[in-house]
Amino acid sequence: MTVERRHEMGAGGYCICPKCGEKAPHHDGIPCQDERCSNCGAKLLREDSHHHKLFQQKQESKRKKESSE
Repeated sequence: MTVERRHEMGAGGYCICPKCGEKAPHHDGIPCQDERCSNCGAKLLREDSHHHKLFQQKQESKRKKESSE
């Protein structure tokens, strides 16, 4: 049985916590979303992944909205 990989980002890189910003080295073969932040317990996001970019866009949108109020 072959395993389909949808998000091949290679070895190295970092996992980022969307809540507290903690940065941890990515462990090869373990998706960042399967790991938890050692600081606050939130699920991690792979740095520069599609989900990380969506999170950054959402944060930027919140900042713009708050600064315009």
